[in-house]
Amino acid sequence: MADAAAPRSRTFLWVLIGGGAFFLFVMSVFVLVYLTLHAGGQDASLHAFGDKIGVVDLEGVIVDPSVIVPQLKKFGDDDSIKAIIIRVNSPGGGVAASEEIYRAVKRVRDVKHKYIVASISTVGASGAYYVSSATNKIYADNGSIVGSIGVIMEWLNYGDLLRWAKLKQEILSVGEFKDTGDPTRELTPAERAYLQSLADNMYGQFVRAVAEGRHAKVEDIKAIANGKVWTGEEALSMHLIDQIGDFQAAVDDTAKSVGIKGEPVLVHPELERKNVLDLLFGDVSQWLPTKEKLMENQMGFYYLWK
Repeated sequence: MADAAAPRSRTFLWVLIGGGAFFLFVMSVFVLVYLTLHAGGQDASLHAFGDKIGVVDLEGVIVDPSVIVPQLKKFGDDDSIKAIIIRVNSPGGGVAASEEIYRAVKRVRDVKHKYIVASISTVGASGAYYVSSATNKIYADNGSIVGSIGVIMEWLNYGDLLRWAKLKQEILSVGEFKDTGDPTRELTPAERAYLQSLADNMYGQFVRAVAEGRHAKVEDIKAIANGKVWTGEEALSMHLIDQIGDFQAAVDDTAKSVGIKGEPVLVHPELERKNVLDLLFGDVSQWLPTKEKLMENQMGFYYLWK
């Protein structure tokens, strides 16, 4: 009996040791991944000395301003940050979201009196141009897409599909315009006029904001605010941008403008934390609904180039 128990005890001991070692290995990997992500996202101001320029990315469709606005505020309040560059690659997005970022840029420029510029790469259209217009200076490449000053509202009308499937949507509402935009039916003339009046009002806000940001006359901006986009080369001649140049040109020129000698230190906001799914299975964003798809499924007004 004693001889049989000894091998079992040794086996159990090895299983325990092996399991403990595997657990420690897995924990070490997770800690290493976390520290790598955390360190990569730390402000350069914690690790570097010298003159610094903050870099904020305005990427993709503008839906939620709650990420970019705090970044702008943080860089605006940091005295070690001599200037801010917004790196723009966006077709625009929600009306209110674009306006909120625009106002954050204006606060940096007019209240904090900190030099802030926009560097448009592939696209800086509609709401993204709205934001860019609030900066001190706009850079773009010759082939960048710039402009699209206008408002768009769209949704799917699937009323015919419901009727084909012999389904009927029931809506109880109080107020003539409460169910305006019901996707199961056509707009009434009064509803169409009502929605058009909202779009017209938002269009006026867009034009006035660009005129204010660009120190231009409202009439001059309105004359070209027809929803069109232009290349960076064309936009320069229309005074929609200030200079042809890529991101590095914007960095070099901005450094000189704020008196930085030599190569500036570029400070990026803290990286977004990876979720557990990303850590276990890699980037899962390709399987999740995009901002564009989410916007297609809800009614709203947008400063968006499509």
